[in-house]
This record gives sequence, C-alpha cells and structure tokens, in this order.
Amino acid sequence: MPDLSHGDDVAAVNSLRSAVMRLSRRLKHQRVDESLSPTEMSVLGTLAGCGSATPGELARKEHVQPPSMTRIVALLEAKGLVRLEPHPEDRRQKVVTSTEQAETMLKESRRKRNAWLADLAAGLDDEDWAKLREAAPVLEKLAHL
Repeated sequence: MPDLSHGDDVAAVNSLRSAVMRLSRRLKHQRVDESLSPTEMSVLGTLAGCGSATPGELARKEHVQPPSMTRIVALLEAKGLVRLEPHPEDRRQKVVTSTEQAETMLKESRRKRNAWLADLAAGLDDEDWAKLREAAPVLEKLAHL
C-alpha cells in the first residue's frame, strides 16, 4: 500500500495519476463516432460487457444519478444504439439492450483505439514494453476497485 507520507510514494502516485489522465484524454480522441459523448460511449461499453440492464443499474455502474441515465438512454435510443424492452419481472421498469449498430460501432472503436495504442507502444524498447505488459493487469485491477 502506498505511504503518502513517504516522498517516493507521493511522487509515484502523482506520476501515475498524471500519466493515466493524459493517456485517457488522448485515447478519448480516438473515436469512431464523434457525435457520442464519452459518457454515452461508456454506457454502451458497460452494456457490451455486462449485457442488458435497467437504467437504475446502469446509473449505479456508471456512477451517475438515475435522471441523468434516463436522459442518456433516451439519447442513445434516438440514435438507434439501444432499445428499451419490458422488464421480465417488473412491469414498472424497462431493460436497456444495445443494438447491433452499437455493437458494430464499439467493435470499430476498440479496433481504432487498440491500433493507436499499438502504434504508441511500438515506440517503446523491449524492456519498457515488458514492464507495460506486466503493469496492464494491475491497472485493470485499479480501474475496477
């Protein structure tokens, strides 16, 4: 566990935060559909990874308020990227499901972002690339804590 009273740990945490934020911003620019906000793309990614969900479940997973998620889902539905279906057990609720159009767009977006990252990584030497490969699972774990 980092000791934030220790100078080296403070510097490492600061460097990690800065690098992750900068890389994230650059990665967000590698989009296939510029009309979608990063939040809309994130919701589609969540649906792709977790399957269908109610707007309330999506709001929790995306850390937004339910009224905001209702608006996001409505925008995605208007763009033909999700469809709302009756909840199988609770008629008061709807279930949000991504469409084939959304899945195709996400696949192309992942391809484009992966290619961009691969081009960046091609500039690393073998030692740095090995370190990055080892760090990837740790970064993934941090992203899901």
